[in-house]
Amino acid sequence: MHRRKGLRGCDDHMLAWDDFRLVKSIADRRSLAGAATVLGVNASTVFRRLGALEQSLGARLFERGRAGYALTPAGEEMVGIAARMGDEIVAFERRVSGQDLAPAGELRVTTNDSLLIHLLTGIFADFRRAYPDITLDIVVGNAALNLSKRDADVAIRATASPPETLVGRRIASIGWAIYGAAPLEPVEDIAALDALPWIGPGEMLGPLQKWLRDAVGEHRVVYRLSTVLGMAEAIAAGIGVGPLPCFIASSVPNLVRLYDPPAQVPAALWLLTHPDLRSSARVRAFMDHVGQELARRRHAFEGTREPA
Repeated sequence: MHRRKGLRGCDDHMLAWDDFRLVKSIADRRSLAGAATVLGVNASTVFRRLGALEQSLGARLFERGRAGYALTPAGEEMVGIAARMGDEIVAFERRVSGQDLAPAGELRVTTNDSLLIHLLTGIFADFRRAYPDITLDIVVGNAALNLSKRDADVAIRATASPPETLVGRRIASIGWAIYGAAPLEPVEDIAALDALPWIGPGEMLGPLQKWLRDAVGEHRVVYRLSTVLGMAEAIAAGIGVGPLPCFIASSVPNLVRLYDPPAQVPAALWLLTHPDLRSSARVRAFMDHVGQELARRRHAFEGTREPA
């Protein structure tokens, strides 16, 4: 009984994408040397692979002439298939990376409560109006989630040193100042606040705790909290004075900016994602939209006045 070869050239060789790519490269360049350049191999390798392929198929794919390599009917058919395969591969890559799709699906974002309550909720609302097919899952906490393990897709964090495994953009420095409740008034020297009780951070806010210890001494702190929002409420209630991010303090009634310390807490606002997610349509849309909105508020983060 006669057995059809189908896509097999012989019993031990199944045609692969590399075979189609080989033939198309020779056809496009009309020479073995040109195809070798495209494929990143030497001409002798192209010659050997073409010979093995033609032998396997039992058909010539090219006629060799002075003008170069000309396709036979079998070769033309193979090049046509290669072109369609190439188009399908490119289309698939675009679909996977989101380039051909409207941004949609779930996006998990991690941030802390201070940023969420005083800043991000309004920005997220605008984002949802612009991209209604993207659902947001917001994970709130000060602990750093592992984006490499996909605990979250995007992180919006205040940090002095973002992980080297992540990519993104630095939005702004975060300006801090010493605040107290009215009717306290601004002072020119932090020593003028020595007689007042201080409010400080707990262990969860290590960088701020170190800054306060270096600036005024741990012994002056009479009230500690593990959240910046809690510190702001305590200062506004008159329990004591203490350091706060300017963008938070500016929105809390009854707070007075008492003193701008020359040594700032070493932190900046970062918008971060994992390198593997950069091509995702929904991640790109979120990073672009939120990054632009955060950058517009740079002066608030840095505690400076916006220029007129």
